[in-house]
Amino acid sequence: MSIPPPGQLVDVGGHRLHVQCAGEGTPAVVFDAALGASSLSWSLVQPTVARVTRACSYDRAGFGWSDAGPMPRTAGRIAGELHQLLRLGGVPPPYVLVGHSFGGLVMRLFAARHPGDVAGLVLIEPAIPDDWAAPTGEQRALIARGVRLCGYGASAARHGLATVVSALARAGATGLARLVVSVVSRGGLRREDEGILAPIWKLPPEARAPLGHMWTQPKFFEALGSQIATICESAAEVVRATPDGPGDVPLTVISSAHAHEPRLNADSTLARRSRRGRHVLAPDGGHWVPLDAPQAVIDAIVAMVSEVRRRPDAG
Repeated sequence: MSIPPPGQLVDVGGHRLHVQCAGEGTPAVVFDAALGASSLSWSLVQPTVARVTRACSYDRAGFGWSDAGPMPRTAGRIAGELHQLLRLGGVPPPYVLVGHSFGGLVMRLFAARHPGDVAGLVLIEPAIPDDWAAPTGEQRALIARGVRLCGYGASAARHGLATVVSALARAGATGLARLVVSVVSRGGLRREDEGILAPIWKLPPEARAPLGHMWTQPKFFEALGSQIATICESAAEVVRATPDGPGDVPLTVISSAHAHEPRLNADSTLARRSRRGRHVLAPDGGHWVPLDAPQAVIDAIVAMVSEVRRRPDAG
């Protein structure tokens, strides 16, 4: 099955990245998704934001409609490719950067490297770099398991088994899909591991087929496995690049109101590190805030865009 890309494919230096923009106006809002997610994760947020200003979601290399990219897939490499994508894809600054989870690492690096291009940051339950820059033994075991499971996924995709799992999941036969995955992964997949992937049932129906197709591609598992394998390097890149925090850039950090206390404390602390920082609690759902509480995300982005437009130097 081949599903045409809804946006454009832009060559960023030997491989193409997919970007989909809608709406008009400045600043442009740019979205980056969670660890195992794609542009589809913004399906409930981007259309409404596009009524206010230009809104662009993209797929990291190996995800969605983008080509596979060079390894390793660190946040630093991804941030560099995103900058190229926006420049070559005709999306001029200033930007309001929106990053969810792992995407928060990418957007913080982008902002640190290109401060003149960035008008604001909205980070949604962002990955906490200090937690991963010096991992514990338990965290190293989690990383090793994630890499191993992605290896199984890539092998299954090459042999067509991922297509079966994806079809079962789309049809609602999640129990049978989990059984097949358990066999493929030699029993290594736990229920909590599924949180890496965007919950397909929370997406609008038109987004489910493309997402299911993405999960049948070896490039997806290879890219995801590399992101997991290099998460400590990615976290260390952010720690080195942002020793003084976000500084003067307007920053909104969104947490699920149901998050555990360490997450809430980390997000609140990050927001306070910006002289124009805010910490917002999304009332519904869990870590997948863009799908569980899209209105909270929309409200934060629209407020940031309005704040940027009120500044004398906007645009």
